[in-house]
Amino acid sequence: MEALRAGGPQRIGDYWLAGRPGSGGQGVVYDADGSRVAVKVLHANGDRAIRDRFAREATAAGRVSSFCTARVLATDLEGSKPYLVSEYVPGPSLGAAVREGRRFGGDDLHRPATAVATALTAIHDAGSCTATSNRTTCCSHPTAHA
Repeated sequence: MEALRAGGPQRIGDYWLAGRPGSGGQGVVYDADGSRVAVKVLHANGDRAIRDRFAREATAAGRVSSFCTARVLATDLEGSKPYLVSEYVPGPSLGAAVREGRRFGGDDLHRPATAVATALTAIHDAGSCTATSNRTTCCSHPTAHA
């Protein structure tokens, strides 16, 4: 996990930030200190259309069954730095597992494939876009969420 960057936020809402596990096109994901949660913060330069999309995604994510994806714990969609807080799901991403040499076959392949298909269906049914559901956001642990 990458350390917090100089000049970056130290706190978002009620959460003190401890590290920066990743970032993407929409925002930055932080690990919070003291509670194992993931905090996704929209990039500061997000225009109204991007903020609206983030709000729709966060609202839809809150409707997805928690057995399919990380449960949404808190949101602030109107503040100067819109954010979404979700439960932290430990373990390597599917992409990291493959890069580290893990190969899937038989039941070891069928379990995560079924979990991912179930999760994508639930996400779609909740009205959320699955553009961010990819090998870096899917967990490879057999009991973890997709």
